[in-house]
Amino acid sequence: MDAETVDAVVIGMGPGGEDVAGRLAEAGLSVVGIEAELVGGECPYWGCIPSKMMIRAAHLLAEARRIPGMAGTSTVTPDWAPVAERIRAEATDTWDDTVAVDRFVGKGGRFVRGRGRLVAPDRVEVGDQAFVARRAVVLATGTAPAIPPIEGLADTPYWTNRGAVAATEVPGRLVVLGGGAIGAELAQVFARFGSAVTVVEAADRLLPLDEPEAGAIVAGAFAADGIDVITGVGAERVAHADGAFTVTLADGRTVEADELLVATGRRADSAGLGAGAVGVPDDARWVPVDDHLRVADGVWAVGDLTGKGAFTHVAMYQAGIAAADILGDDHEPADYAALPRVTFTDPEVGAVGRTEADAREAGIDVAVGVAQVPSSARGWIHKAGNEGFIKLVADRERGVLVGATSAGPVGGEVLGHLALAVHARVPLATLRTMIYAYPTFHRGIEDALRDLDA
Repeated sequence: MDAETVDAVVIGMGPGGEDVAGRLAEAGLSVVGIEAELVGGECPYWGCIPSKMMIRAAHLLAEARRIPGMAGTSTVTPDWAPVAERIRAEATDTWDDTVAVDRFVGKGGRFVRGRGRLVAPDRVEVGDQAFVARRAVVLATGTAPAIPPIEGLADTPYWTNRGAVAATEVPGRLVVLGGGAIGAELAQVFARFGSAVTVVEAADRLLPLDEPEAGAIVAGAFAADGIDVITGVGAERVAHADGAFTVTLADGRTVEADELLVATGRRADSAGLGAGAVGVPDDARWVPVDDHLRVADGVWAVGDLTGKGAFTHVAMYQAGIAAADILGDDHEPADYAALPRVTFTDPEVGAVGRTEADAREAGIDVAVGVAQVPSSARGWIHKAGNEGFIKLVADRERGVLVGATSAGPVGGEVLGHLALAVHARVPLATLRTMIYAYPTFHRGIEDALRDLDA
């Protein structure tokens, strides 16, 4: 197959890939962007944006239900129709990426629809076309749901996050496999819209990658929302008949549902991408990169498939570094020590850096400080829905924070202060002498610092 020579080829046009491709095109390079699905990737069509629209609507229902005892009386009647319509009209253009394609082409790029595959370090094939890249190939194909090998599951019409986001009706009964961020967020949404929800998490708690306190506080909120939570046991078998799912757990219990959402993690398709052409094993869960996002000479990777965090903000951060490296511009190497992440449940759980367990495993002399949101002035004022805490993880020897968690009504917003402190390695002494506005939720950081024995 004859190949056309260009400056750069970007395989995968999600947030990171689109950003790299656009930067290179604006710098005057001839750039081909390849995407098999939708330009913009998971985030605007099935992830961040539409799911947060769902969450916003569910939170409104919860707030309305909190009126009694504080501001009068309320009657709440959930209606999924405006949520489904907003996702189609405002977020996804009914899953049409014309605007995004035009945005990239308008920067001088060339778009090719198809599934790109790396066949040599500088050669990409897509359909009946081939391109040789003079300067760079960028891999940015993201990840897909990792579907566990549960007996019978593959033969059923289960949902992933995409099915849940595209739903036009709320199921009467929903089982969610996986109690991580995606499973937890969507479980709470559907419960607040009237589904009878059961969450099954094989680990011993919800949000198993976060602090144990985070899982515990979300479990409490789920109980208040009527969500059944089963932890410490996985699903062993799934069957589907007469429009209903039957999930058999490893301990013999069964759970039935009208819909089954599988939210058990994600993984890259290294083999399908052809990453073996640069030495990446076909069974690799992620594509390894250095701190300049290089995979091999002339090949870079950005976004979820690098395994540095399945977040749009990580992809965009990496995109800036990769583009600068390709263009020969000065740049700082990637540093994930202060990587922020937010689970948009209610309460919202924001976290940055290391957990207490991670820090101890790394051999750090750890000090911990905790403050409870309801005990703060703002938490007491807030009253209904004020569950939350702030937990600080400090390196006693260096006198800086290495991690923190902020759970509460605006946990992700309070996290901004903590992420800056971890990123900039702000001395604890400096944090303690700041003036914290009163009465705010972030003032709870001051309370947690008082509890910190460092």
